[in-house]
Amino acid sequence: MINAVGNPQTLLLLGGTSEIGLAIVEEYLRKAPARVILAALPNDPLRDDTVAQMKGAGATKVDLIDFDALDTGNHPDMIARAWDLAGNGRSAGSAPAGDVDVAIVAFGMDADAEELWQNQTKAIRVAEINYTAAVSVGVLLGEKMKAQGYGRIIAMSSVAGERVKRANFVYGSAKAGLDGFYLGLGEALAPFGPRVTVVRPGQVRTKFSAHVEEAPLTVDKEDVAALAVAASAKGKEIVWAPGAFRYVMMVLRHIPRAIFRKLPI
Repeated sequence: MINAVGNPQTLLLLGGTSEIGLAIVEEYLRKAPARVILAALPNDPLRDDTVAQMKGAGATKVDLIDFDALDTGNHPDMIARAWDLAGNGRSAGSAPAGDVDVAIVAFGMDADAEELWQNQTKAIRVAEINYTAAVSVGVLLGEKMKAQGYGRIIAMSSVAGERVKRANFVYGSAKAGLDGFYLGLGEALAPFGPRVTVVRPGQVRTKFSAHVEEAPLTVDKEDVAALAVAASAKGKEIVWAPGAFRYVMMVLRHIPRAIFRKLPI
């Protein structure tokens, strides 16, 4: 249960080795200790390191569960497992067994943008991980949180999905779909108690973007984490990282395509 000062008892990170996802978990742990459930690929070599990282950050307990974004048929069992783990070790009078207070959807895949639009196999893989899998777990998270009557979902989107550009349109189009789905999910869940926050970062300094030349308004993962946690606590539907991107995108959304395609972005 999220306590009176807004601190959750149980955090679920889908994308258990995501640098931004882990930064969000650490932002919560700086405020208060909590149980952490990391959902990660079974063969991810970073699994053990992230468990140690979360324990060092103040997690009261860290559980690892297997999560393959492409294996949508196994997603119901994976989410059920997370809720089962969340109920273990609850003390009498605490939150009902099986409650996850905050779920962070922070998995994704990118690749060479020019190769993607010319390689069917890789394009489909990016679309399935960044959109189809995100919808799959979103429906399941919504079902669980609707039943428990509260909870928060933080979904990692991207400014790349706000207005898809030629430079990375396969990735951007998948993020546009994710963005729209989670905004709609938030509206659907609101009458039942849960809240959804969509986070739209620009470029973030992580291994994920290390192959890309640093752009203006690039931020650190800790900056994104602080904005995401604060926005979720306030019940905001959308947050940009950095905040200035909100105004940049307000302008870019209305630029005619003939001009937009010539911009160096």
